[in-house]
Amino acid sequence: MSKCSTNCIFCRIVAGATPATVVARWDDALAIEPLGPVTPGHVLVIPTAHVADATENPAVTGATMTRAAEYAASVGGSLNLITSKGAEATQTVFHLHIHVVPRAAGDALPLPWTPQQTAARPSGRLHAAPSEEE
Repeated sequence: MSKCSTNCIFCRIVAGATPATVVARWDDALAIEPLGPVTPGHVLVIPTAHVADATENPAVTGATMTRAAEYAASVGGSLNLITSKGAEATQTVFHLHIHVVPRAAGDALPLPWTPQQTAARPSGRLHAAPSEEE
């Protein structure tokens, strides 16, 4: 695990130095409301220990995913559990966090692998079509 830094917003939230709306609390994790929720009920589950991403410490990642699943079960309904590793994968805060994103029919949240995203692309395809010679 990395040493917690005062530059890490999630470490500051865990320490109580930065305010956040905490919706659930465990000994090893917190569920907080993000500043920009993408759907109603969207929360982030963060470990209390500083771990940069999902691969840095698999034990902490597993425990944090367990907390996210527990929270998700308490909320019920359809949802996404999402985490990212690295800037190229859209990680912007380098402290492990699991997004719990409730979903509803017609919520129009286009994830990259969904039909909504495909329809938004000019080609309408996720991948290039094979050439006629293949």
